[in-house]
Amino acid sequence: MSRSEERRQAREGGSDMKKLYITLAVVAVVGIGAVSYSIGSGSGGAVSAPIAVEGLDDMNRLVELAQGMTKGDPNATVTIIEFGDFQCPACQQFATAVKPQVELALIESGKAKFVYYDWPIIEAHPNAFLAARAARCAGDQQKYWEYHDNLFRNQARWATSTDAVGMFTDYAATLGLDEGAFESCLGSDRHADVVTANMELGLQLGVRGTPTIIVEQGGVPRNILNWDFESLRTYVEELLAPNTGA
Repeated sequence: MSRSEERRQAREGGSDMKKLYITLAVVAVVGIGAVSYSIGSGSGGAVSAPIAVEGLDDMNRLVELAQGMTKGDPNATVTIIEFGDFQCPACQQFATAVKPQVELALIESGKAKFVYYDWPIIEAHPNAFLAARAARCAGDQQKYWEYHDNLFRNQARWATSTDAVGMFTDYAATLGLDEGAFESCLGSDRHADVVTANMELGLQLGVRGTPTIIVEQGGVPRNILNWDFESLRTYVEELLAPNTGA
């Protein structure tokens, strides 16, 4: 499919989907941690699967509860959104080979911002939900992206581990985190509600696999099938060019 055809289909998309993406963009801009909604935080052991979260059947509440992790200028007009799974090999390829180039050329330059939403495929990747929580526990100590990158670099080591909690705690120590605080977070159900909400949001947006890469501008989403760096760079720069899409 050509880029012009992709744009045409995006413009012809339903108004409800457009409104949802506008709200999604606003959530990304408002900031990380705008919602602190948790069920039984601090108890129940290390939660490694979705939990019951009240209100996810209401779209407005769902968008409020789901939280992407944002990198880059919050005022950038173009948003690159990833729904990813820390245990997914293709996501690892994107994170280690493509995302660093995207950051250098598009994020650091202010042309776009990057937003990551958790979408662990728990049926195939039993440690993915816990990994998503571990990254957010690291985020409590301002080390989310460092931990995110470390998880993908070491994916082959922890993906099939029977002691993922221990390995994730070791990674926290490597990054200089407060181990006690990290262990307390990971050993509870903290952030399980957010990861669960992110998964439901992905389903509502039509995510069926990872990585799903979406480029959004002005509330108009575009699902990007070719997410190699050159395709993404060219697409974003076309969006930013005068009279693009006219």
